Amino acid sequence: MDKWIWLVMDGTFVDLYGVKNWLADLQSLNTRPYEIARPLVNTWSLLGVLLWAKENGYNIGVISWLSRNPSVDYGERVTKAKLDWLKKHDLDFILDEVLIVPYGVDKSNVCQKYGYGILFDDEKPNRESWKCGKAVNPCEDLIKAILENIR
Repeated sequence: MDKWIWLVMDGTFVDLYGVKNWLADLQSLNTRPYEIARPLVNTWSLLGVLLWAKENGYNIGVISWLSRNPSVDYGERVTKAKLDWLKKHDLDFILDEVLIVPYGVDKSNVCQKYGYGILFDDEKPNRESWKCGKAVNPCEDLIKAILENIR
């Protein structure tokens, strides 16, 4: 059975909520917050840990929600902004899968087909509903949380 590390972007390793006026931008269908958000971790350190995890048999995936707005066009623009963010921060090449799904979708249901996974998610309801393995709150230190949970 495959082993997976699933990382949530917003609030876990991307500081979307630290972008000034992020909510107003999303409500006005502006993708700016997704484009300019800063990393919450040192991305080179994160990359190093993820490379180590891959060497130890883990696949690496990102699962991220779109914004609450149901517009297909906006969803496509948000998806592009998130993929561009991963590329800009040199994380795209290490990822085996990037799943950007509608807001509120049960992430566990989406990831179930991949096998055992450890979800790193800042939102408690997502961790509580995770049925594919283990769910971890990474808010203190994502890199430390990954290391502690895959050894």
